[in-house]
Amino acid sequence: MTENQNNKNIRIAFFGTPEITISILNGLKDANMLPVIIVTGEDKPIGRKQIITPTPTKIWAIKNNIPILQPKKLDADFLMEFKSLNIDISVVVAYGKIMPEELINSPVFGTINLHYSLLPKYRGASPVETAILLGKKETGITIQKMQFKLDSGPIMASLNVPIGQNETTPDLRDRLNKLAVPIVIDMITKLANNSAVFREQDETKATFSKKIKKEDGLINLLDDPQMNYDKYRAYFGWPGTYFFVEKNNKKMRILIKNAKLINNNFIITRVLPEGKKEMNYSDFTSQLLK
Repeated sequence: MTENQNNKNIRIAFFGTPEITISILNGLKDANMLPVIIVTGEDKPIGRKQIITPTPTKIWAIKNNIPILQPKKLDADFLMEFKSLNIDISVVVAYGKIMPEELINSPVFGTINLHYSLLPKYRGASPVETAILLGKKETGITIQKMQFKLDSGPIMASLNVPIGQNETTPDLRDRLNKLAVPIVIDMITKLANNSAVFREQDETKATFSKKIKKEDGLINLLDDPQMNYDKYRAYFGWPGTYFFVEKNNKKMRILIKNAKLINNNFIITRVLPEGKKEMNYSDFTSQLLK
């Protein structure tokens, strides 16, 4: 029996929701490891018109004729349905819900998770943003065998990855994802063959990353230029970085769309003023003086 045939016999459940999951799913498909079920978040209203939109993972599943589950709650009914699928391994990538212990332990070989840091650093919701925000020069990816306690499972594999000095969160996360694909596939194979090696995390070195809120993007233009640039890179895309100006006794929110760090100066080049179109920052400042 070939390795591809062996791979095909592994019954995989994939838990994931956002766009970043797609490169992992494509990698599984190329390795002949298509999941037998995809569990993803619920359809949500998106944009100004609040159009109900399926998750990127759901769209991918439909294109590839894979059954989908979108549980509102990971309750007893869902667990019963999931157990009936006789899953060998669950793979979790940015799913977005806390998984109960019984669900984590339900598959024959357990559940593995791709985390975007070198665990035990930056456990939690925003490891990529946190590494950039703190001005770190290096981060990485970790494949852990999941336990119920947040990101505390034994490490199966990790990879150190340098952070580019101008790299934003979306760019870095995309690069980490592509680097993770062959490692995820290798770990699934080793887990199914009972050849995986585990290394316990050092709890004394654990640090945490918080769930990001829209308000976190507020920036003080008088702060340290490097700190502001790191914040701009970390929150690029969402929630974005912004500041407020006052004109005619009215407070206006200004979203920074593009910025650079030149000779230790935080240089804003493009902005989106509240209620207006995106423009050059120099044009915006000229309008303020009128």
